[in-house]
Amino acid sequence: MPRHASYVPHGVIPAVLLPFHDDLSIDEASFRSHLRDVAATEGLSAITINAHSTEVASCSFDEQRRVLDIAQDEIGARLPIVNGIWADGSLEAARIAKMAAAGGASALLVFPPAPFTLQQSPEMAIAHFKRIAEASDLPIIVFQYPLATGQGYPRDTLLKMCEQVPTIRAIKDWSGNVPQHEMQIRTLQGLPRPVNVLTTHSAWLFSSLVLGCNGLLSGSGSVIADLQAQLFRAVQRNDLGEAKRLNDRIYPTARVFYAEPWADMHNRMKEALVLLGRLPRAVVRPPLVKLSRAEIDRIRAALVEAGLLSTKASRDAA
Repeated sequence: MPRHASYVPHGVIPAVLLPFHDDLSIDEASFRSHLRDVAATEGLSAITINAHSTEVASCSFDEQRRVLDIAQDEIGARLPIVNGIWADGSLEAARIAKMAAAGGASALLVFPPAPFTLQQSPEMAIAHFKRIAEASDLPIIVFQYPLATGQGYPRDTLLKMCEQVPTIRAIKDWSGNVPQHEMQIRTLQGLPRPVNVLTTHSAWLFSSLVLGCNGLLSGSGSVIADLQAQLFRAVQRNDLGEAKRLNDRIYPTARVFYAEPWADMHNRMKEALVLLGRLPRAVVRPPLVKLSRAEIDRIRAALVEAGLLSTKASRDAA
């Protein structure tokens, strides 16, 4: 199976969506088309699957393995694939890690195990990640949640994890706190063995990137991967004028995608892809529910404002 040797998570990494049929089974043909569409974007470093954006919490182990197989078949020869690990226990997390390695993934995105507040116990956090690292030699991206959720890792715990688990090569930073975000960028990327900070603060992506992140990993890349890649390159070359122009285009989408309730963010992205003609339907698995017509209209207006959908096409789709 394809695997991109010595891949270190960095740069622009969209997290793709997972289309479903009306009967809630995976729509493999639409998923393949979606993968090809996103992967054709210039300037990407990888694609993420089996994460929040693919509604991983509602997917069985076998479905997650199938998602990886399809992704490898469609785009694995072109781009590294980051496979999410969503599990409540360390044994299941290790099982998924082993499956991902066998299936040709190039990196792992590890979500915090929901029942355990690992921030209260550095020993538990380290043991969890060591168990995953023992099952696979793939580079690990630590998903850093806000500390207020009880599932984020304090600075000292993060440093111990990075020191004791050498395969930790990046964090997906969703800390939601600007001073903490900047501290993590400066501290982790300044380590003797640097750990990249990949922002997932897509509601304020421009501000986050300016602080010096070495990449971004975002579900909204399923819709606007091209704008994200252009924004990242503009910030990297310190062209803030161009970056501001791009941010003005991204802002309308961020405003609607990341409105409350946040649980609907990827639901909204599916509706956006339907409006753009890139998906045939926006079916989500329960407990997510279909968006209201009023909210879909707001998404349509945001796509027009961002220059992604013409006014005529918007009227035709209404």
